[in-house]
Amino acid sequence: MSRFFATGSDSESDTSIEEEQVQRAPAAAFTFSDDEEETKRVVRSTKEKRYEEITNLIKLIRNYKKIKDMSFMLSTFEDLMKAYQKALPVISKEESGQTPRFYVRCLVEMEDFINEVWEDRQGRKNMSKNNSKSLTSLRQKLRKYNKDFEEDITRFRENPDEEDDEEEDKADEADSEDDDNRIADFRKQEPSAPDDSKFKKGIDDDASDSDLDWGSDSDNDSSSSSDDDKPQHVGADYFRKTQKDGGDDEQKQIRKEHRKDRKDKDRKKKREEDDGEGEWETVKGGVAIPSEKPKMFAKDAEINTVAVLKKLGEIVAARGKKRTDRKEQIELLHELQCIAETHNLGAPVSIKIKFSIVSSIFDYSPNVSDPMKPEYWTKLLERITEMLDMLLNATDLIIADSIPEDEEEYEKPEYKLHGCVLTLVERLDEEFTKILKECDPHSNKYVERLKDEKLVSSIIDKVQEYLERKGTVSELCRIYLRKIEHLYYKFDPSVLKQKEGQVASDVITSVQVMEKLCKYVYAYDETDRLRTRAILSHIYHHALHDNWFQARDLMLMSHLQETIQHSDPATQILYNRTIAHLGLCAFRHANIKDAHGCLLDLMMTGKVKELLAQGLLPQRQHERSLEQEKIEKQRQMPFHMHINLELLECVYLVSAMLIEIPYMAAHEFDARRRMISKTFYQQLRSSERQSLVGPPESMREHVVAASKAMRNGNWTACNNFIINEKMNAKVWDLFYQANKVREMLTKLIKEESLRTYLFTYSHVYDSISMPTLADMFQLKKLIVYSTISKMIINEELMASLDDPTETVVMHRSEPSRLQSLALQLTDKVNNFVDSNERIFEMKQGNFFSRGNQGNFRDRQNYNRQGQDWGRQRRDRERNREDNRNY
Repeated sequence: MSRFFATGSDSESDTSIEEEQVQRAPAAAFTFSDDEEETKRVVRSTKEKRYEEITNLIKLIRNYKKIKDMSFMLSTFEDLMKAYQKALPVISKEESGQTPRFYVRCLVEMEDFINEVWEDRQGRKNMSKNNSKSLTSLRQKLRKYNKDFEEDITRFRENPDEEDDEEEDKADEADSEDDDNRIADFRKQEPSAPDDSKFKKGIDDDASDSDLDWGSDSDNDSSSSSDDDKPQHVGADYFRKTQKDGGDDEQKQIRKEHRKDRKDKDRKKKREEDDGEGEWETVKGGVAIPSEKPKMFAKDAEINTVAVLKKLGEIVAARGKKRTDRKEQIELLHELQCIAETHNLGAPVSIKIKFSIVSSIFDYSPNVSDPMKPEYWTKLLERITEMLDMLLNATDLIIADSIPEDEEEYEKPEYKLHGCVLTLVERLDEEFTKILKECDPHSNKYVERLKDEKLVSSIIDKVQEYLERKGTVSELCRIYLRKIEHLYYKFDPSVLKQKEGQVASDVITSVQVMEKLCKYVYAYDETDRLRTRAILSHIYHHALHDNWFQARDLMLMSHLQETIQHSDPATQILYNRTIAHLGLCAFRHANIKDAHGCLLDLMMTGKVKELLAQGLLPQRQHERSLEQEKIEKQRQMPFHMHINLELLECVYLVSAMLIEIPYMAAHEFDARRRMISKTFYQQLRSSERQSLVGPPESMREHVVAASKAMRNGNWTACNNFIINEKMNAKVWDLFYQANKVREMLTKLIKEESLRTYLFTYSHVYDSISMPTLADMFQLKKLIVYSTISKMIINEELMASLDDPTETVVMHRSEPSRLQSLALQLTDKVNNFVDSNERIFEMKQGNFFSRGNQGNFRDRQNYNRQGQDWGRQRRDRERNREDNRNY
């Protein structure tokens, strides 16, 4: 035994009991046979230990995510932050300060998970109090902590499919562990003399060296192995790591080279799987050497149609695979397109490549609900336009979905290609709608994106031109409907100018284009959905251009109001939009009852915004789940297609006022009076309950104030409340011909105020002069005459006209207020008596019918008494009718 262990220094006196036992053990104890498994201790660097700690914490966090244990996730995240802070010096030294990718991935996964849980309100309600509190704390800490890694997170989200380098390195280190241990064994087999000076020097070096060589005492990171060649000698040098000339450098170099070789082989293999050719170049000296892109074809390769199509098939075959770089795939297709154009391989090959480019751009966004990026949207429009131009110029080329890929023809006319241009255009239209929904409607970005509608419409026109030459009937109906949906909501001033004679009759307007497209769909479409959407769009367009009778007749003939509830949500939204514009058109034509009837169903629900797909009501968020809210947001209409809700509500309330106020005046004391418009009635009653009513400010307050003025017969005040600068700016100026609408509205207010005045004050007059009424309401005598005549014919006014004196003679048949209240009391008392008698008769009938008891005389008296009661009831009813006639 070496005397060194018996007389050690103070620093060596803390050796463990186990080590002393090893020292006293015989040499044979450390000799193992070749068949026995060797137990080795691995020397690990500080970086490895720190990364292992971080990795274990990340695994715990992912496990807690699965069971949604927010409390333990919060504590583990705090430990993770501390562990990363400890590892920061090693990372800054080894990685040039770059955050490890697997750590950034963990932060991104946590952020997405917490946002998802936070948005799920129903799930948060079902959480325990501790979990809910921990979720709030974790969300705040994570948001604050992620601000330091914004650039790394952004870079990660741009390319989330890239592998984690650190995890790959750890795997390589695990694979090369045996090689490292074999090198350590080889070094330990060399004999070393127990030189005290060298040993002391080794201790000093070890104390100052990093944990890459020794590590801490707490970690069992010492290296030990059996020496098969010299088992008899067991000394101090056997158990400690010796400092050989260049030994550590040699080990590190071997490990680095081994790791690089593994990476090069894996990357080369992956590259060959994706592209078939090309190699990766290693980075030497820590500086990246600019490498050329792998070439599409070899230098001496013959580039013809077969070779280009084969290469196209290889690129397209990688589409949709997990490790495929979508951006690189688009670049490869562009490069292949340039090669095909350089060698003049013909229009069919170019069209096929452009078709693949368009499909790859559509696939670039991994999430279907997310809109496309602006730069790829611009590329998409350019490629589709180029493809359609080539397709229209090549008259001897057919591209259709019915052509199989093995029957494609590129060499001889007539050329045949597999594909569907109509599907691309339909998806392009859907992407355009998603882009508009994503933009802020009040920003310049929305206006810039809206300018692209001209390009989208031109693309639809080109596809229409191609399908009219070589398409089927069903494809024509689909492309016609796409054009209809881009046309039906747009206002064409030339239509109204053509009605007034300002535009020649031979000028083709949008109404005539819609007529042609819709009639084709009516005649040849085989599906109800396309025909229904075409009819609704046609009605919408007619109503938008004041073709009231055409729009009304088309709606009545279609009978859509009976079956629309069985349609899909998008068609129901279109129906609601059509009904809204139909009501506005009826209002402009002074058909107040029709306008009120069209808008009644929309306004009664109180969910006009949702029915027209123009937004979601915030007060109903608790009624929707997260999935339902997401689906409803996808159904929303773009902002430029919205209908002004304030205009719609104002037209409805004004229409209700013009109908409801005269009716209320005519049936003021009628107990059986019904409400025509519940919404308007509620607005009126809420205003009457207020103790102090100030001047009107909102649109509703203006309509309520006008209604009160009309009840008193004051048409001037009513007109001033409805038509003023504030109401013009909010509502009336939004109409195309606003002055005509205001004139029509003033005329209606005068007429209805006249009717209300006669209903309210007719019992005061014996006769009224019609010229006086015409001056009072500033109406023509003929209008006053016709209005009063209609009231007399409809038995609304008990009066007669005296033509020589131009007066209205009242018959004073309307009861006074006291008489009306007395009649109401009489009706209620009579109803009470009748119900009481019915109850008594029912009880008497049950008594005599039970067991056939009683004698014949009792029954005769009962029948006689019942006849007297019936006679008395008839007399009461006759008296009641006489009172009413009076």
